Amino acid sequence: MSKEILNTNGEKLGEITLEKAVFEVEPNIHVMHLALRRQLNNGRQGTACAKTRAEVSGGGKKPWKQKGTGRARAGSLRSPLFAGGGVIFGPKPRDFSFSMPQKARKLALKSALSSREAQIVVVKDFSTIAEPKTKLMVSAIKSLKVEGKILVVADYRAEENKNLLLSARNIPSVKLLLPCNLNVKDLLDADSIVMTEAAVAEITERLSK
Repeated sequence: MSKEILNTNGEKLGEITLEKAVFEVEPNIHVMHLALRRQLNNGRQGTACAKTRAEVSGGGKKPWKQKGTGRARAGSLRSPLFAGGGVIFGPKPRDFSFSMPQKARKLALKSALSSREAQIVVVKDFSTIAEPKTKLMVSAIKSLKVEGKILVVADYRAEENKNLLLSARNIPSVKLLLPCNLNVKDLLDADSIVMTEAAVAEITERLSK
């Protein structure tokens, strides 16, 4: 599968061949779902905590005598039946994360890339953004004819992309990712995906191993 390589003005500079083993695999929905669940679960804090009746302070004295009052018997005001009492089966700090084999994680990424292949636009680099200005990035987006939620995969630390981070960070619809941080959630969430030629090469090398 070949794709055009564009510059940020939308002009064709050449073509790039996408590796079939990375960009044209049969998407495995189950593995993608597992990878997405893993990513979301690993991002959970798991710090919610409620005190049980054993942990709530107070309640040492029996509130009223056992018999003769006409009220139900009670041994502590910190029972879950009373306001200010403990919580039955309340949340406790826990770790929601789970792991996946490296091969499965790679398959999930390849499946996500293959399912979004039609939405991928390849650019040479962002060297035409000569200064850190948002309007230059907005102009590049218009020239590339991408819209909606835009995922930009590029090494913004490289010299040719040095102004990309400052130019893109104020645009709400644009998310910038390093190729090494590519993930299933962002790939599936984006409406359009813009990758630099170097990013495509790096992703292909990593996922072909």
